[in-house]
Amino acid sequence: MAVQSAKAPPGVREDALPGFAVAAIREDGQWRCARMDPDSLVDLDAAITELRGLRSTGAVLGLLDVDDEFFVLLRPTPGGVALMVSDAAAALDYDVAADVLDLLRIDLPPDDDALDDVWPEGDLNIIADLGLPADELEVLASQVELYPDEQLAAIGRRCGFADALAEVVDAP
Repeated sequence: MAVQSAKAPPGVREDALPGFAVAAIREDGQWRCARMDPDSLVDLDAAITELRGLRSTGAVLGLLDVDDEFFVLLRPTPGGVALMVSDAAAALDYDVAADVLDLLRIDLPPDDDALDDVWPEGDLNIIADLGLPADELEVLASQVELYPDEQLAAIGRRCGFADALAEVVDAP
């Protein structure tokens, strides 16, 4: 999948941040995907606000591939937003991952050795109703041999929006 560079808001990062931000929208049984603002890769509030602005009668899901290191899934709900980060330890190096953990009210373990392991955190049932149960999402997120874009492509295949995702991500 192609990589999109995002310029971070002032004070967040000085360099472009590789990755992509895509919204997957399901209406009338059909999926479509749209590129989100690149600021979503560094500003969780921007991603949430943009997803909430996508009015739909069906599912709306945000997919963030951040710096080819981890991914974040976001899904607006009537009471807020459901969140999942593929590697909670990324919160040490990336503000967007730290923001996810803050919203989930989850602290990193005090043991530095525990931070060497990859572990997903958040609502693992976030897309269970779309075809990917929590236990399978956890296994997929824990596969360190896969890059985040490959993990998100696998999620797209399971949920039925792989072609629409590839079209947006591979577009120049």
